[in-house]
Amino acid sequence: MSGRGPGLAGLAVAAVLAAVLAVSVGPAGIPAAEVVRWAGGGGASLPEAHRLILTEVRLPRALTGACVGALLGVSGAILQGLLRNPLAEPYLLGVSSGAALAVTAAVLLGLPAFVLGIYAMPLVAFAGALVALAAVYFLARARGRLQVTTLILAGVVVSAFLSAVAMLFAFLSGPRYLEILAWLMGRLEPLTASAIEWTAAITVLGMALAWAQARDLNALILGEEVAESLGVGVEAAKRRLFILSSLLTGAAVAAAGPIGFVGLIAPHICRLITGPDHRVLVPASALCGAAIVLFADAVARVVVAPSELPAGVVTSLLGGPFFLVLLMRHARMTGRVR
Repeated sequence: MSGRGPGLAGLAVAAVLAAVLAVSVGPAGIPAAEVVRWAGGGGASLPEAHRLILTEVRLPRALTGACVGALLGVSGAILQGLLRNPLAEPYLLGVSSGAALAVTAAVLLGLPAFVLGIYAMPLVAFAGALVALAAVYFLARARGRLQVTTLILAGVVVSAFLSAVAMLFAFLSGPRYLEILAWLMGRLEPLTASAIEWTAAITVLGMALAWAQARDLNALILGEEVAESLGVGVEAAKRRLFILSSLLTGAAVAAAGPIGFVGLIAPHICRLITGPDHRVLVPASALCGAAIVLFADAVARVVVAPSELPAGVVTSLLGGPFFLVLLMRHARMTGRVR
């Protein structure tokens, strides 16, 4: 218990440092000390060009990245707890691909980003994410049992199929092909002020809802029968958590495209720091996810400068080996159990 407070504080510091790094680096480098002074209200001497870069480009982009990372981190924590599967995460299970396909189709069909003042893209992405997750879940339970290997295989198949359809749509878009392709690789761009406000609101609401489900998640980790004995309505809880995870993933994809492996890495790091209790794991995963995406975006802007990589490429380069290590460890543990 005593280590949870310092653990959360350390993750918060990491997220802040990643944010400072994310707004400092780029083609026009801005010293971190200037960024800190500006954030503290002492930026009167900040050059006008730097001020414009910070307020019009870097800060909106950093806010978007922080929200995306928090959404994916919490969604990964929910899926891993709900499925009792350390390998579950939105990207691997095809949830991100379903959301990305829905958004791609909506954009190409000319759906406006705002409908009656409501930011519509997260809702479109949520629908695609929910359908993809339901497909993976039912495919994995084809024989009445949810096996880890079958779940991952079903996720990979659904993800590959939906990604291929999204790529086909992008190719058929003609002049917008490269723009959509970059987005499908997980590229952070500064959103409009209204879009950021909606994304931030969904992030805060989603975190609150996930935290409110922490008791049910803690019980489900022990098994459905144990959860039932503890008074948890298992089927209703599973539906709520599936829907919530899809909403969080959809909002993240709508903001930045499918950024992979954040939902896998963040909860695992946080369990080592704060433990498995979802009352702490949910906010910890949000902070860790935000730090990962902000750091990846900073790296993406400098590793091939003056060109820029999509942040999703960086997280995939980090997450691929991480997933393989977890997969091999899980296989060894399963072999020992047998």
